[in-house]
Amino acid sequence: MKILKTQALRGPNFWHIDRHRLIVLRLDMEGNIHHPDRFYSGLSRCLPNLPSFPLTQEGVALTVAEIALELQRQAGMPVEFATVRATADRDVYNCVFEYHYEECGRYAARAAVRMCQDIIETGAYKELTEDLADLREIRLDAQLGPSTESIIAEAKAKKIPWLELGSRAMIQLGYGIYQKRIQATLSDRSSILAVELACDKEGTKRILKDSGIPVPRGTVIKSIKDLEDGIIDVGGFPVVIKPLDGNHGRGITIDVRTFLEAEDAFELAQEVSDGVIIEKFHRGKDYRVLVIDGHVVAVAERVPAHVTGDGRSTLSQLIEITNKDPRRGDGHDNVLTRIVIDQTSQDVLARQGFSLDSVPAQGQVVYLKATANLSTGGISVDRTDEIHPENIWLCQRVARIIGLDIAGIDIVTPDIKQPIRDTDGVIVEVNAAPGFRMHTAPSVGIPRNVGEPVIDMLFPPGTPCRIPIIAVTGTNGKTTTTRLIAHIFKQLHRVVGYTTTDGIYIGDWVVEKGDTTGPYSAQVILRDPTVEIAVLETARGGILRSGLGFDRSDISIVLNVQADHLGSGDIDTIEDLGELKSVVVKAVRPGGYAILNAEDPIVAGMARNVVAEVAYFSLDPHLSLVKEHVRQGGIAAVYENGYLSILKQGWTIRVEQANLIPLTLGGKAEFMIQNCLAAVLATYLQGVRVEDIKKALTTFVASADQTPGRMNLFNLGRFHVLVDYAHNPAGYRAVSGFIKSWQGEKIGVIGAPGDRRNSDIEELGELAVEMFDRVIIKEDCDLRGRKPEETAGLICRGITHISPNFPYQVILAEEEAIQKALAIAPDRSLVVVFPEKVDKTIELIKAAMS
Repeated sequence: MKILKTQALRGPNFWHIDRHRLIVLRLDMEGNIHHPDRFYSGLSRCLPNLPSFPLTQEGVALTVAEIALELQRQAGMPVEFATVRATADRDVYNCVFEYHYEECGRYAARAAVRMCQDIIETGAYKELTEDLADLREIRLDAQLGPSTESIIAEAKAKKIPWLELGSRAMIQLGYGIYQKRIQATLSDRSSILAVELACDKEGTKRILKDSGIPVPRGTVIKSIKDLEDGIIDVGGFPVVIKPLDGNHGRGITIDVRTFLEAEDAFELAQEVSDGVIIEKFHRGKDYRVLVIDGHVVAVAERVPAHVTGDGRSTLSQLIEITNKDPRRGDGHDNVLTRIVIDQTSQDVLARQGFSLDSVPAQGQVVYLKATANLSTGGISVDRTDEIHPENIWLCQRVARIIGLDIAGIDIVTPDIKQPIRDTDGVIVEVNAAPGFRMHTAPSVGIPRNVGEPVIDMLFPPGTPCRIPIIAVTGTNGKTTTTRLIAHIFKQLHRVVGYTTTDGIYIGDWVVEKGDTTGPYSAQVILRDPTVEIAVLETARGGILRSGLGFDRSDISIVLNVQADHLGSGDIDTIEDLGELKSVVVKAVRPGGYAILNAEDPIVAGMARNVVAEVAYFSLDPHLSLVKEHVRQGGIAAVYENGYLSILKQGWTIRVEQANLIPLTLGGKAEFMIQNCLAAVLATYLQGVRVEDIKKALTTFVASADQTPGRMNLFNLGRFHVLVDYAHNPAGYRAVSGFIKSWQGEKIGVIGAPGDRRNSDIEELGELAVEMFDRVIIKEDCDLRGRKPEETAGLICRGITHISPNFPYQVILAEEEAIQKALAIAPDRSLVVVFPEKVDKTIELIKAAMS
């Protein structure tokens, strides 16, 4: 078998609306599997829990997907979904399976194919251990960290969308103007002054001391010659010596009792920071109090890495046994961290009278680290329910004094259940960006959901986290409808972000030019903190490649489904295309609206598979589907008696006459009326007043400025030129009504994208005979895999099939073909250009007008 293509999907998609992270593996099975018994037995030895499937090509393809799932699960990633689908190509299947991290999913796909291939050929697979080790390593590199994960988990529970911003591990919560950002446990509410102060440990102590908070007596030195005076200043031994700017327990030595120990401790601290703090050592337990938004939400006792003697084993053996605890891993891999013995550990042991070869007595506790950080192998014990009320008040006051929205306050006291003033306890540090792992997964005690108060702080109940998202799809009319909807909202002075086939826009400004109808473009809009409403043209290609760029929409529109791009991306029939387009309406939130073309059977049929409300639009107000829908309390937009109207609860709400809407070209362009109906319905359902919709409709013109390449009519004096981006049979039919109504000769400058089926390209030639009096056939610069003159030849074949004597000529270069048409156009004629390059075509015509 052979991998032909691997894709990673990241949103609602063709395969599953709710499983957003999927790998699509296009796999050539290369014939039937030989030696089935060997294949089954080999698989069973490698992965005994793997389900078995029939040994058909489809069954083996599904086995590949299930192997990829099982490999991820064994590497610590919970994944479940897998499916497989045959393609039009013999022996080729799409294997689809869920991933937790994209790189892990891609690796699992390759490993699954390797495993099957080796077992098919040899009956065995010898790389499973290496594969699992690699997957665990990739997972460690990819994961966000336990603190971030806990906040994201709570965001998901509250249905708040999130995005990785790709820089400095920042996460965006929410969309557009409602977004908030976090970086680990720093939020965009965290004051930089407070964070800087918390990082200045001596400055923090000084401010707390001046506020009457009990802190250890301390001083800062930068030279070893000041060490002795510093120790005297704090009241003599025992002392703590630590770096001024350290974290995670690095460079700290506690309970220093002699000047020789102090010299060693000073050198260790200066490896981390030039400035060194000397503090009076206070005996007691190490507690971390977590304060979020001014409230104590969790308390943990931190116990340094240690082992307990059994009277038989050496300390080395006890450490090895402890590290075999399945809860321990590397870094943040597991709930606990493996204990690593370094020189500091050996010094700690020596101070207790031990070496690694010592055998401690039964029940004797031997400490291996001087500090209680979880990152060095310490454990945490939940004490949230035990902290004294006065200590709660004190910690909340400390967080406010420093100014932190999220603070980790370190306390040394014999017993957190007693006021620290009564136990000679002290607050030794205040930490910005405190770790959450000790609270979410304590070694002992109740786990605390500390992500929830973070989310409640950033998004208090009732606070919005999403901007309205309106998605527009269909075969033809997407860009015009998207632009019209954006125009209506802009008239209300809302900042609208929208994506089209010609660019990404925010307000009146272009962010990026090009065909921007995929998930990347959508996320540019959703990441922007100025955007109040998103209107997203959503094309088939982006859905196939990556899925949708948003988790759910408020309103989605399907304008039509016509034969286009068939035979590409395993979308071979118009029914396949309809299923693909339906992803957009399936992703509408409950209570939102799926707006469907009631006259298109494939589109209307999508109503069966949506969880949202359904609304229809139709040129025919008497259509039975529309009448029954409205009778049952539904809503629809129709074209009746020359008006664009909304039908609702037995009432007809007239918006505007079609012939007064510039986009419809005096009511002659029916397909533009359809686009207007969809836009009217979407904005009305989003709360826009009819008066405002009417005003916006009359100020939106099918011009090169507002809708480039969409029914742009230019007056060149003797004749007119129409520019439209029709590029498929449905597009030709849509504009044909207007063209046929023209009183004068009609000249077509036509071409076709090369990646369409031969029959679709030939049909364009056939339609051209009905629409024009003569045509000039051109070719796109991008031949899309065709040979030169091949596409033009297919159009010629379509023309001669209908009318062998129809007048046409072939001028392959688009610019030259347009120039020729302009030169031969008689008075009162209409030259129609279906361009590849819209901008260049419009420039050419404007130059001819001057």
